[in-house]
Amino acid sequence: MEEAIAKAGALIEAMEYIRGFRGRIVVVKLGGSVLDDTSLRKKLLTDIAFMATVGMQPVIVHGGGKAITRAMNEAGLEPVWVQGRRYTDERTLTIVEHTLVHRVNTPICETLTELGCNPMGLHSLSSCVLFAEPLRLAGEDGRKLDVGQVGRVVEVNAKLLKTLCADGTIPVIASVAKDRAGGKLNVNADSAAGNVAAAVVAEKLVVVSDTHGIRTDMNDPDSWVSTLDEAQIKEMIDSGIITDAMFPKVEACLTALDAGVKKAHIIDGRIGHSLLLEIYTAKGIGTQIVRN
Repeated sequence: MEEAIAKAGALIEAMEYIRGFRGRIVVVKLGGSVLDDTSLRKKLLTDIAFMATVGMQPVIVHGGGKAITRAMNEAGLEPVWVQGRRYTDERTLTIVEHTLVHRVNTPICETLTELGCNPMGLHSLSSCVLFAEPLRLAGEDGRKLDVGQVGRVVEVNAKLLKTLCADGTIPVIASVAKDRAGGKLNVNADSAAGNVAAAVVAEKLVVVSDTHGIRTDMNDPDSWVSTLDEAQIKEMIDSGIITDAMFPKVEACLTALDAGVKKAHIIDGRIGHSLLLEIYTAKGIGTQIVRN
């Protein structure tokens, strides 16, 4: 009986959030081990199916870095990294596209369909909603570094995304973009998610990864921070607390907030029902970033 009462209490707590977020777009970026572990992935997609069932309008953006690296190894290619970006030549781009579409995007859509949802895969082999320009990184001597067919998202087809959401369809976006000439560019999935959230002015951006939010000391799990504002985030970047893999996630959050998104969240997808706990409870389990 106590367990049943506790479940009812949880539903009541969620009710105000369900009412408040009904009809609102929430962009969810999936990455890390969530995409490699089929059991974990299904649990998160079940959370997303719940969101859709109670009237939210989820949009999924995903990468697939580990799967891409495995596919490259199978093809006898050694990944080359330039300032944390995967150097992408023509052959690598073909592997990236095939992996993201067939090994990641399609299974996500299949699982969502099994869960009673109506997903649509949006990628460079179907309808593409991401448009980019070639990315050139700054080298130490001031020269631009060539990272191959890697892009920076400059435009998102927000009209199509909003239309699909209003129709009850869940867009599932792979992180390969088109350029102005119709070519294809590999883009960072975190950055893509931030740009998508900005373009549709989502209610929230939730970055699901392998990290339990933001810590003030990366070596101390107890230094996790529940809420930060933009100014605090920028101070942590300047002081070197936020670096490496966390930086593009935080940068994506700031891109979304600057465009009018109310809140951005970074959560650990390895925790059961982390998505629902972050969105539908007062305390949450990750780090939420809010505007100043």
